This record gives sequence, C-alpha cells and structure tokens, in this order.
Amino acid sequence: MQLHRVCIESDYYVCSFGFMMDCMRITARRGRWQAVFVILCLFMLSSVAGQARYSVPEEQAEGSFVGNIARDLGLDVARLISGKARIITKGSRQYVDLNRDKGTLVIKEQIDREELCGKTTPCSFSFEVILENPIQLYRVTVEVIDINDNSPSFPKDEINLKIVESVASGTRFSLESADDPDVGINHIQKYTLKPANHFKLEVQSQPDGGKFIEMVLQNPLDREKEETHTLVLLASDGGEPHRSGTVRIHVTVLDANDNAPVCRQAVYKADVKENSREGTLVTTVSANDADKGINGEVSYSISHVAREAKQIFDVNVKTGEIKVAGKIDYEKSKMYQLNVQASDHGGYTDTCKVVIQIIDENDNVPTIQLMSFSNSISEDSPPGTTIAVVNVDDEDSDGNGVVKCSINSDVPFKIESSLTGYYTIVTDNFLDRESIPEYNITITVSDQGSPLLSSSKNITVKVSDVNDSPPEFDQSEYSRTVPENNSPGYSVFTLSARDADWGQNARVSYFLQEKEINGVTVSSLVSVNSENGVIHAVRSFDYEQIKWLEFNVTARDAGSPPLSSVATVKIIVQDQNDNPPQVLYPVQTGGSLVDEMVPRSADVGYLVTKVVAVDVDSGQNAWLSYKLQKATDRALFEVGLQNGEIRTIRQVTDKDAVKQRLTVIVEDNGQPSRSATVIVNVAVADSFPEVLSEFTDFTHDKEYNDNLTFYLVLALAVVSFLFITCLVVIISVKIYRWRQSRILYHSNLPVIPYYPPRYSDTLGTGTLPHVYNYEVCRTTDSRKSDCKFGRAGSQNVLIMDPSSTGTMQRIQSEKSILDEPDSPIEVGF
Repeated sequence: MQLHRVCIESDYYVCSFGFMMDCMRITARRGRWQAVFVILCLFMLSSVAGQARYSVPEEQAEGSFVGNIARDLGLDVARLISGKARIITKGSRQYVDLNRDKGTLVIKEQIDREELCGKTTPCSFSFEVILENPIQLYRVTVEVIDINDNSPSFPKDEINLKIVESVASGTRFSLESADDPDVGINHIQKYTLKPANHFKLEVQSQPDGGKFIEMVLQNPLDREKEETHTLVLLASDGGEPHRSGTVRIHVTVLDANDNAPVCRQAVYKADVKENSREGTLVTTVSANDADKGINGEVSYSISHVAREAKQIFDVNVKTGEIKVAGKIDYEKSKMYQLNVQASDHGGYTDTCKVVIQIIDENDNVPTIQLMSFSNSISEDSPPGTTIAVVNVDDEDSDGNGVVKCSINSDVPFKIESSLTGYYTIVTDNFLDRESIPEYNITITVSDQGSPLLSSSKNITVKVSDVNDSPPEFDQSEYSRTVPENNSPGYSVFTLSARDADWGQNARVSYFLQEKEINGVTVSSLVSVNSENGVIHAVRSFDYEQIKWLEFNVTARDAGSPPLSSVATVKIIVQDQNDNPPQVLYPVQTGGSLVDEMVPRSADVGYLVTKVVAVDVDSGQNAWLSYKLQKATDRALFEVGLQNGEIRTIRQVTDKDAVKQRLTVIVEDNGQPSRSATVIVNVAVADSFPEVLSEFTDFTHDKEYNDNLTFYLVLALAVVSFLFITCLVVIISVKIYRWRQSRILYHSNLPVIPYYPPRYSDTLGTGTLPHVYNYEVCRTTDSRKSDCKFGRAGSQNVLIMDPSSTGTMQRIQSEKSILDEPDSPIEVGF
C-alpha cells in the first residue's frame, strides 16, 4: 500500500500506514474522541488511494518547499523521471511545480489566498500528477493557510450623520462595517468607538459571518450646547502583528424629527433563478414613518454589503423595489443577504434584512480536456493499450453537474473510468493499418440536467506501419536534355520516388552513386538534393567536350532497416551556338598580296577560289552560308551560298581593273547567328609580272580608297547643295524680272528711263561712255558656253508727258532686246 498524507483540522495529526501504532497509542491516552480519529484515519487510507494533501501559508516565495511527493506517493525518483511525471491543472495558472530530480513539490508562483478563494474557508486547490509508461494518475490537494497580510478598511474615509436633538437615549444608528480580505483570526475581531461620551458601539454577528454595527445613543444630545460631534471608529483584526483601520464619524445635531422609519418585516426572503435578466423584480421592501410631511418621506438604499452584491442587485430609492442589475451565477454564490436602509429626512433610519436564495440552472456545458494523447499507435499494439486520458468537468451543481462520458461504437476502442472526472481510452482489438490507416474517435460528455447539455471532441488516431515497402520510382530510367553553357546550380529536373509505408518509414532520401565519366567523377558534374530529389548541374556543360552522361540515383527510406531502389538517369547536353565559324582557306596572313589570279580570257562561271570554313557546333548551328559583303566590282564575282565557291558572273574584259578585293562573310544558322569575315585578293591578269607591278601598292590602296570614298561623298553633298541653292536664286530672279516687264508692257502711261545724275548724257548723243558686262551660268558646262547680258540701266523709270512719242518708241526697242535671253548681247548706253 502506498503512503499518503492526510491533514485533519481538528487535531492536525498526520495518519499513514507507517504511523498506525502511534495513532493507537494516542488513542489509549486520549480516550473516546481519539478512537474516532483513528477510525477516520483508517477510512481515509482506504478511500483516497492515489491522493495526497499538503498545506502551505500564502505569500510563500517562489521555490519554497511544499512536500515530498515521491515519498508520500510511494514512488521512486527514477519512476518520476522515466514516467515523465508532470502536473496537470484545470485553470490557467499553476501555483506548484514538480521537481522530478528530487521528487518534491515547490512553489512556482506566489499564492494570494484572497485572490484564489476570497472569503471561502478552508482555501485549497487541487491538481493531478500524471505518469506515463504505464499511465498513472494521482490527485494532490494543497490547502492555502491565511496570513495576516491585509488591514481592515472602511468603504469611506468619513461618515456624516444627521441626528435630531430630541432623539431618545437608546436610539440606534447603523454604520458601515469594515472589510478585511483575511479570514479566521486574521479577520476583523473587534470594533472600538472613541470618544464614548454620548454613544456606545454594539456589534452583532450575521449568519454569513459579517458584522452588523450600530452606534447607540447613551446620553441625550443638545444642539444648543454642541452642534457637531466627531467620533473615530476603529476596526482591529486578531493577526500577528495586529492590523487596524479607521473611519471618522461626523454627527450633525438637528431639530425636530422624533419618529424613525420602521420596516414592516424584520427579514425579507426571496428566490431568484441564476442568469435572470437585468430588471427582474426580486422583492419589495417597505418601511413606515409616523411623522408627516417631509419628515415622513422614506428613501431606500443598499448599504453594509459586499461590493459583489451591490453590483448584482439594485433598489429603487422611492418604492423599495429590489431588481436584478448584474449577472447572477449560482456557482459563485448560492445566497445573498442585503441590508436595505430606510431613511427619513430627519436622519432616522431602520434596516430591513433581505435574504435572497439563488436557484441553480443547468447553464454550463460539460467540458472535455485532453490530459494525454498519443495520435499514433503501432498496428501491432496489443488490446488494452492506452492512447488518451481525458478529463471531463461540469461547473453546475447537484444533478446538473453529473456527467457521463462515451465514445462512438464503430471504432476498435473503449473508454474506461479511472479517477473521478478522468477517463482513459484504450484499444479493444487488434489493429491493421493496411485495412484502416486511421480512426476518428468522437468523445461525447453529457450532464443529467434539464435540459440536457452535452459537448463532444474529435480526435484522430493514426495507425503506424512497419517498414515493409521499398521506395519506388515512377520509371526505372530517366532522360533529360540540358543546354550547354548552363549556369552552375542549374536545376535539371526532379526525381520522385514513392513509399507505401507511413511516417518515418516513408521518408525518402536520394543519393548519387559515384562513378567516373570521361575521367571525372559524376559528383563533380551533377548533384542530387537528398530531401526533394532535385538534380542540379554542378558546373557548366560544354557540348564539344561531353555530349551526354549517365549515372544512377538511389532512393532510400528512413526505416529500420532501410530499404532502397535505384533509377538510371541520362542527361543529354544540347548544343548551343557558342562558337563562330572558323575560316580554314584562304589563310589570312599579312605577307600575301594576291590570293588568286583570274585570266582575262576567263568565261562566265570561272571558279576563282573556294572559301573553306568550319564550325565546331553541331546541327543547324554548324550550317554555314557564304555571302559577298563587299567587292571592288560586284558585277564580276559571286559567292556560292552553300559551298563558298567564288565564280565570275560575266565575261572578263580588258577594262576590268587588275586589282580586285573581295570581302566574304561566313555565317552559321544559329540563333543568334555568328559570323566570320575573310578578304580575298584577286588579280585579273594573264601574267604574273603584270600582277606584281599592279599590286605593289595594293596594301596602301585600301586605306587610301576608304578615305577617298569618304571625301568624295562629302564633296558630292556640298556641290549638290550649292547647285540647288543657285537654281532657286536664278528662278526667283527670272520670275521677278518677268513680272516687272509685264507691268511696263501693259501700262498705257509714257515712261522714260531714269538715270543717276552722274551718268546723264550731257552731249545729247543718247549713249553712256561705259559698257557693263554680266555673267550668268546656265548649264553644268557653263564654263564653255557663257553668255553675257547687259543690265538695263532703266530699271527705275519716270512717268513723262504722253505726247513724247520718241521716248515710247525707244522703250519698246529696249524691251525687245531684253526679251531675248538665249543669245549673248552686249548693250552700251
């Protein structure tokens, strides 16, 4: 039997299997009550197997010792480590941590008893310790002992009372009590009122543990002697050290209100369902005041209750109706007591007690929490193997909180109950992964309330397999084409092998089998990614060096023992047009002036020479074509497009120049194409001495001819521009003169030539002493056929008398001379 520690609050003794004899001796000394205690110890030892209980003071520092769980549960530290012992809590906070190496429980997070339990005593929290292989559960309860860490405090710093001076001795005035979150001896133990000249203090205990404080008038008040009184109310707890809180009471003495309100009932009782909507009427309190008028008006307020109660209920100031103002939760509190104070305008009050019972409703859905779960199970697992531990809980009470847990019946599993609220799911039969690789289990939990509430959770269990299937490629041989000059790291293609196994057994890795290709290792040419089977080119391939390579790739799974298969991969290097044509003949050297000689008697089609070129590429990249790019006389030679033969295309004549220079371009058929140029010097002559004399300066003619061509083109452009400009000017002048002569011819007015003063005929002979000649170029051979015109000096005319007929006849004769531009004329004036 395992040892477990149980704390009994009456005598705080510890009973265990090892201390049974001590308990019996205690029984002998202490009599009948100790006998009952021993019987209780024996009963608890038989009913709490798998449980342990500890107690710790609150506010303990992190790492503080709680208890030796290994010793108390009868476990070895090695069992805690091998079973991966861990703590499972229901809430979001974990106050205690497990030290598996020492088998002890220590404080993980500082515990505040007031935050954890509030006023509830005793205060404790529970958690489970779970071990695996095999799975074991133990419940541990830790009681938190209160320490005096809070001081009493009043809701207000000051209390203002208005008391009529005529009030009789013995009149009671209720005061708001102080609040202390601590419990037990650390809670408020006494109240003290100072000074005690006119009032004394009476404290009454309430059923819920609270205190009802009243200040009783001992000696009559006299407003004329003393209008105000200041008192101090002191609340003290019983902890060590003592803590206290104070509130000042200011009493204002009034005149004339000698009747206090009186509640119609001393205690009001009401029932309300949890989750009632806001505004739901709970009950109505009422108080009578014998006074009349304003002194008889009674107002109601809730006072001297906990803050939670004020947030849940509200009272109408005038009518006394108590209604729901917040959310009511039966699980938080089953009963509330309200103190409704009835007050008149004279300062008299009476307190009506209202006890509200909360009726439980089935408003909480049962919850399911996976404590431990193995989503994979081997197909050879025996029946009874545990795959999951679940915890079910319902926050409702009584029958509403009783739950039932089950799973679907179409799976080879069953559910068994372990500890209270805990269930284990185990295998009920043998499993076969080839038939069913996975199972969907639905866990359903329902309570016994009305209406019935339920929830479900789905888990998936996969059946693992043994490694009995090797990887298989889609095909045994692969062939791919890669262009040459690829960049290093180029992805060629991806191998894929499938494994019918599952999990780690189906994880396939790829490996390259080493071998030599053309004297180099295959790993220096290609690589394979072990994870995804992608084959990369390690370096750039050159079709001219290697046209194809073949190697093997192994696919191996990760099972134990591993299985593998082999596939053959053949990579064909595709040629690219990366090499230009190379001219083999004629050889381009600087010492040869003449490559070929053509006799002048050569007929049409005479074979001058043949340009021979090769391309180290293959296919259409090596298909060569020949074109004549430039020639001294294009009408004399042609080049065969396919064979590169240079032939004459007409009869050679004596007028053909001796020196002929041909430029032949050789292009391949690649994309983009590459080319090479060859220069062929051909001599048209019948004898070698003639050729020698003509080709002495052949090497210099090339540069000279190139420069000469440039300057000839430039000169031609300049001459053409000047010619067009002159032509436009001449035409413009002609048109202008023609228009002037037409004006003179069609005019009926007499005109006479106008001569400048220095050229006037003083002798009356009608002539000038000088002759003026002008040149006009009319044709391209104008230097050989010049004509000279005399410019008429009568371009400016004067209008004269019409009777001067001699002048008109002279003008007409001059006009006839000007209308003959095609013959040279010499005019003298």
